[in-house]
Amino acid sequence: MIKKIGKLHLLTDIVVQSRFSHLELTGQGIQGGADVIQFRQKTGSTRELIDTAQLMQKICRAAGVPLIVNDRLDVALAIDADGVHLGQDDFPIDLARRLLGTDKIIGGSASNLEEARKCRQQGADYIGLGPIYTTSSKDDAGPVCGLELLKQVAEQIPLPIIAIGGIQAENIDELLAAGAYGVAIISAICCRPDPEAATRAMRAKIVNRE
Repeated sequence: MIKKIGKLHLLTDIVVQSRFSHLELTGQGIQGGADVIQFRQKTGSTRELIDTAQLMQKICRAAGVPLIVNDRLDVALAIDADGVHLGQDDFPIDLARRLLGTDKIIGGSASNLEEARKCRQQGADYIGLGPIYTTSSKDDAGPVCGLELLKQVAEQIPLPIIAIGGIQAENIDELLAAGAYGVAIISAICCRPDPEAATRAMRAKIVNRE
């Protein structure tokens, strides 16, 4: 089967802002054209995360949009999510693949070429590369990668490269030109007064280059 990786990944986050819930961001993001929703929450009880993810899954399934769970393989398994996204210090990708099976999407985070190679070797379906630009959305974000590294990774790793970190509608053109398959957004959608409109602006930039 061909996995739907998507080009506009919205990472829902209720820490960088508190105006919108995960469910509201999911609905507005999908309305605006996000073709992947990623549930991102670092705190809270496992039961609470599962309850929220199940409700998000209903919205995503109705719209035919994949739901990917960030970091928490247990939550992804519990709700039969479409996939999981794993950082370098999270559950190993090859072991996650064994548990999830071949049909599920697994993304891996990388901040350099070596990490990107490791993600591919372990069986990732796509690589989230970043932070490309300076970002305040992720406490654990490392040093800025920049466009040169993005070009290098896109040329050498035959997987979809999803750029993340400090991405705005204004810099999507240069990211796609540098070889990014798509982009992952947190604050440039979640922190806007109208997340749907912000998502639509991002989608328009991607569509213009297709």
